[in-house]
Amino acid sequence: MASTRLNICNTMRRRFVSTLVLGTGSLVLAACGGGGNSPTAAGASNKTSPGASTGSQDANGTVPSTATGSQSTSDASPGTATSTRSASDTVPNGCLTDVSFGVKGDGTTNDRVALQAAIDGSVGQILLITGQSRIDSTGLTLRSNTHIRFAQGASIKLLAHNVDSYQMMRVWDVSNVIVESPYLDGSKSLNAATSGEWGMGISIAGSSNVTISSPTTIDCWGDGIYIANSYNNTGVTSKAITISNHLADGCRRQGATIISGDTITFDNPVWRNIAGTAPQAGLDIEPNDNTAVLRAIRIVNPRTMGCAGAGIQIFLGSLAGPVARTVDIQITNHIDSDPDDCPFSVGGLYPSGYVVTGAITSTNPVWKQDWFLGDWITAGPTVSVVNPRIG
Repeated sequence: MASTRLNICNTMRRRFVSTLVLGTGSLVLAACGGGGNSPTAAGASNKTSPGASTGSQDANGTVPSTATGSQSTSDASPGTATSTRSASDTVPNGCLTDVSFGVKGDGTTNDRVALQAAIDGSVGQILLITGQSRIDSTGLTLRSNTHIRFAQGASIKLLAHNVDSYQMMRVWDVSNVIVESPYLDGSKSLNAATSGEWGMGISIAGSSNVTISSPTTIDCWGDGIYIANSYNNTGVTSKAITISNHLADGCRRQGATIISGDTITFDNPVWRNIAGTAPQAGLDIEPNDNTAVLRAIRIVNPRTMGCAGAGIQIFLGSLAGPVARTVDIQITNHIDSDPDDCPFSVGGLYPSGYVVTGAITSTNPVWKQDWFLGDWITAGPTVSVVNPRIG
């Protein structure tokens, strides 16, 4: 039977904290107290098979499906991306264009095979995406030393499909990757699937030295950006990942998810209008198991709005295990402008005899609602909200 995941903000029972102290100064919660002992009451991060799980994972830690599903050769143009491309456009020195590899970029043709050839054939150089490409749900695989730049108005959009799992861009087990201004449309309205939550705009797993600037990920079946350990090499953590000016809009599950990572930075992200399948958060930081690492996680100037779940959610229910873990998460200048849902929730760490320590800090947040801490052990990471105010 499929598990039912409830939003932590709406269900967490708290014995230690129930109201947000607003104003200057610092509110520090040294993880004393907690909520109900029921996982369901705490947000129920129940992870089973892809058909049943509603946690922030890809198929319970296995390699996510890349099946193509049924494909269409024509659909509407993507969101607000408008192309100014023509075959005679000036190409910057040192760039290879997608059209030189046979990419049509006409808003109709399935360009996946040609785009993959362009990625494979431009390693070590800059690949310029110039048109409005369509791809099937097999998605694109980036290589080490890939550098992709999207021209103004360029975009990649999924054709009609019938799958619950895809990755429009896979950044798996590679290093030294740069992607500039990608515009990815997951076409959730063109997905005939009726379940699942693993359709990702950009999936990063087991990779290092990845820089993504000004990405736009809209209407994904799952998350705009997903960061996790390697699916192929046990214990290899994504490391040194920098994402600046991310816009996620209209995704079903999350604007972004961090399952595991070392030195992960989101700078000036906007996560909005996230709804469709739980947790429905702007950002969800939620390990799948004890192999996860949450080291030097930095979320700088995030803005969340219109999320059916929390603006930012941290759920550590699966992190505790035989290996002691230390958590280091710092969130700075979070603005949540939703008057109806909670801006920030932390929970899921139950007494187990295992060791999870460290610190989770949100500094200078501007919120419209209370925040939540629940189901938390005394010896767990310190949770601090510093200088919060109503805005």
